[in-house]
Amino acid sequence: MTDAAPAIPLSHLDHLWIQVSGTLCNLTCHHCFISCSPKNRSFGFLSLAEVTRRLDESVSLGVKEYYFTGGEPFLNPEMVPILCVTLKYGPATVLTNGTVLKDDWLVALRDAESRSLYSLEFRVSIDGFSPETNDPIRGNGTFARALRGVIQLVEHDFLPIITAARTWKEEDDAIVIGSFEKVLKDAGYSRPRLKILPTLQLGAEEQRTCGYRDTERVTESMMTGYDQSQLVCEHSRIVTDRGVHVCPILIELPDSLLGESLAEAAVPYRLKHGACLTCYRYGAICSNASTNARTFTA
Repeated sequence: MTDAAPAIPLSHLDHLWIQVSGTLCNLTCHHCFISCSPKNRSFGFLSLAEVTRRLDESVSLGVKEYYFTGGEPFLNPEMVPILCVTLKYGPATVLTNGTVLKDDWLVALRDAESRSLYSLEFRVSIDGFSPETNDPIRGNGTFARALRGVIQLVEHDFLPIITAARTWKEEDDAIVIGSFEKVLKDAGYSRPRLKILPTLQLGAEEQRTCGYRDTERVTESMMTGYDQSQLVCEHSRIVTDRGVHVCPILIELPDSLLGESLAEAAVPYRLKHGACLTCYRYGAICSNASTNARTFTA
């Protein structure tokens, strides 16, 4: 391949991601792109003090929105205080599997949001509309547990975004979406929000199906006429316990670590990995708002 991988500058830091629970998760999903599990501690927790330091650091850089991920964020014992503090800085979104939520946490978070100028969003991962379609991917019993978590959120006046990684054929989207909508409404979520994501052929998914081929790369010529703002690395960075990385997808790759500070990480990044092609094709797959990663509200 003679066409070089393009370098994408950080035009502005709109979104700051925080990997608050490292790679520790109570589930072991067969398509997890960083292979999170109850035993994976390759990345560690971030404390309330460290998150607050990063929030302070982000203010002068104009960050408009904060995203919390892991692992399972609510395994971090300081997760509720972390979200309460973040709501003093800007809108917050937490990506969770919904299986470990507690009512007292949600009461505290509902109170914090009501006193804040900013919104708190929950994204709950469910990868099938039934135990038969979800549990082979996420583990036995996870569909029922996640659905209970969704209804917990609804009962506390949150409207969670259900995120589903597409492990079915794309032409079956309408059937899957309709089935999701019916199940969620029947459970008590009257106007469900659903976001369909592409799978990323990294980590556990690489073992489940396959990895990216060497030919699956973004090239300089592919950027002609392309809206670079659709790429996460154009307007986002992620903080882990190791420092600041280019994006949530590539944190395990050595070249993703750009520096210790947010300012140091404000450098161009070359799209030389297979996962960059998925981001190029679908656009803004990590953020709540997107164009090609399909989002629906019933």
